[in-house]
Amino acid sequence: MFWKTYLTYVSAMKKRLQSLLILIISLFYSTSSFASAEGEVDSLIQKLSLEEKVGQLLLVGFRGFGVSEEVETAIRDYHVGSVIYFDYDVVTKSRRRNIRSSHQLRLLSEDLQAISNLPLFISVDEEGGKVSRLKSRYGFSKKPSPAELGHKFQWQVRRSAEKLATELIDHGINVNFAPLADVNTNPYNPVIGSLGRSFSEDPKEVEDYCRSFIEGQNKAGVISVLKHFPGHGSSRGDSHEGLVDVSQTWSEKELIPFQNLIASGDADMIMTAHIYNRNLDIKYPATLSKRTIQGLLRNQLGFEGVIISDDMNMGAISKHYGMREAIALSLNAGVDILLFGNNLVYDKNIAAKAHGIVVDLVKKGTVPLARINESLKRVLLLKKKSGIL
Repeated sequence: MFWKTYLTYVSAMKKRLQSLLILIISLFYSTSSFASAEGEVDSLIQKLSLEEKVGQLLLVGFRGFGVSEEVETAIRDYHVGSVIYFDYDVVTKSRRRNIRSSHQLRLLSEDLQAISNLPLFISVDEEGGKVSRLKSRYGFSKKPSPAELGHKFQWQVRRSAEKLATELIDHGINVNFAPLADVNTNPYNPVIGSLGRSFSEDPKEVEDYCRSFIEGQNKAGVISVLKHFPGHGSSRGDSHEGLVDVSQTWSEKELIPFQNLIASGDADMIMTAHIYNRNLDIKYPATLSKRTIQGLLRNQLGFEGVIISDDMNMGAISKHYGMREAIALSLNAGVDILLFGNNLVYDKNIAAKAHGIVVDLVKKGTVPLARINESLKRVLLLKKKSGIL
């Protein structure tokens, strides 16, 4: 009996030691791989001009089913590192924007990558449900909304997200502004709850569904973007139209999905919300707030990935701040990529204007060069990690 117990103990210990050894080896190679990628990125950064560095921190929208002069200039002359696709042009109220068919979209992505010196982030809002750019009318699959997925099993969410992301990657789209980590605390919210964009009113369920969605997208090779930090679920207004104050409705439980997904290493990129919350910052909305981005997201929650702004053309920013002021505040607050959807309002020279402003802010010392390099390193490391670079 003694020997049997002893042998069982030795066998169990052997298995534990083997598991520990595998873990140590995997951590070693993971650390070694990261160090190698970091070295390559550092070397690349040293070779880039200020103008090239700034371009990598800009994401712009454009008009055209093909490579127009507008977007070619943005990429070639202003080194823009990221673009976003829409299927509907808000200003002209027409479907003549970027997406017409599967074949057309695939060619567009290939042609855009071909004219860029550094590989592009090609992005889209493909949440499913009412927020879908690759619609069935263009020959793409119909995707369930987050609210619908919130009633499914986790494996079904993973499978749905993988299918969605496979369609994206097959058309050259490598970044999806999904899933939403917004907790459905206000089901009548005009931009979240009422549109079926939240998984659940339970923050833990939101966390679990987000993780499953991310796992599905990761499997297909698409970068997930969690949004909208620090939580847009309680709002009563639409930040597309103007500044939204959530000081009386927001609660700390809205941080739970973000906090836990960061802790588990599932968050590669996070989008900020243009919401104002005097409990977090008495002066600025989240996208422009150093207290919210650097203090809360970076320091308290420990997020080390890429932070991207919500659309800087939205009324919450554009109606209350000048373009130069908003850019300076957001970069100094800790935003890594500035998103100009160029759809709510349209300016064919948006890339040139944003680029010129950032370069001038750096040259005048308003935004330190170190701040630019810091963001640039995060962006390039993510491109490297995801196999884009």
